[in-house]
Amino acid sequence: MIIPKLTKKSLLTACALSCLVFSAACTPTVAQRGNTLENYQVDEIVANVHTRSDVLRLLGSPTTQATFDENIWYYIGRTTEKHGIFDPEVVEERVVAVAFNEEGVVTYIGDVDGQKIDVPISDDSTPTHGNELTVMQQLLGNVGRFNPNSANE
Repeated sequence: MIIPKLTKKSLLTACALSCLVFSAACTPTVAQRGNTLENYQVDEIVANVHTRSDVLRLLGSPTTQATFDENIWYYIGRTTEKHGIFDPEVVEERVVAVAFNEEGVVTYIGDVDGQKIDVPISDDSTPTHGNELTVMQQLLGNVGRFNPNSANE
């Protein structure tokens, strides 16, 4: 069996190719959700001039409306990157609010990112009340319940 002699050039080439293959495998998966507005789009809307139909034509349908006020529209967009098996990481997020008066004319348009409230997520579990049975009670709890006495027949 003849083993080829490795030269510095072939070794360097093999290392460079393996680095390219491994770096391509670690490329993040980018996902965009919602309607991310650009600055020029927001700048096109002028308060006290544009109406609901103008906003729909220029920005598209809103992502959502305010829960208790149909005169406030929100355009929400988020870009995330996911590396391998790890949870996605938020790279960019923008929330733009458009408020209208009763006649449907824009009264306000702007970012609301600074007004977000960070709600902490709790890992605690909710206790449930009731009977806590032991393993033996669970195994033997129904013994005799479903076999009617033959004397009662």
